[in-house]
Amino acid sequence: MLKLLRVVGAVSVLLIGVSGQALAQQSDDLAWAEGLRAKLTTTLVAATNADVEIVAIARTPFAGLIEIELNTGETLFSDENGDYLVTGDLFKTMEDGLVNLTAATRQSKVANWIAAVPEQEMIIFEPEQTRATITVFTDVDCTVCRRFHSDIDNVLAMGIRVRYVAYPRGGEESTVFPKMISVWCSDDRKRSFMQAKHGQDLPTKTCDNHVLEHYNLGNKIGIAGTPAIVLENGRVMPGYADTANLAAAVFGQ
Repeated sequence: MLKLLRVVGAVSVLLIGVSGQALAQQSDDLAWAEGLRAKLTTTLVAATNADVEIVAIARTPFAGLIEIELNTGETLFSDENGDYLVTGDLFKTMEDGLVNLTAATRQSKVANWIAAVPEQEMIIFEPEQTRATITVFTDVDCTVCRRFHSDIDNVLAMGIRVRYVAYPRGGEESTVFPKMISVWCSDDRKRSFMQAKHGQDLPTKTCDNHVLEHYNLGNKIGIAGTPAIVLENGRVMPGYADTANLAAAVFGQ
């Protein structure tokens, strides 16, 4: 019995020692990350003259290369000391080619950002039976957006659910910005949306709305024009896609 107690005691001391080492390592990692964050934030703010925030720091499979995610949605790479910065994508070499690790990470982030937008903020067109869902950043004055929406019956017939979010090109200073607010503040958003898409004038309305939030999200994703179609896996399709190409992307992803 005494021998057993000694063994149990020794194991307990060993586990406590291992746990203590793990906690010490976590503390060191946290201190390193915060130091790197502070150093790079100072540099980036000075370089851009903007309120740049680092929202995530992570080690990559490339030893010594650190991934830095900014609040703008951009990704940079740094050495562990923050003495050097690199922009661009990180690829992994494979026997059959290259895998873009940065693009895969970005796509996952976009999917999460889109998933975080409540559907009550969107204008949604429902098919009889949903096979897939797309989220479309749109501008009611955009000619190509109107062309895309003219296909809506065919898109719905394929079982594709269409969720519209607002992307007034030009932002708050654009002439379309108050139009988008009038649509989103309408008692019947879908009806007002269709009227705006057909170039009809709408009564001016204001309310607590999410138009600017949608616009900022689009900028964070990297959207530069409309329509911009986001698939469920986070892949972004810029510009107009006819029904056949849309179906190939949605169901072939």
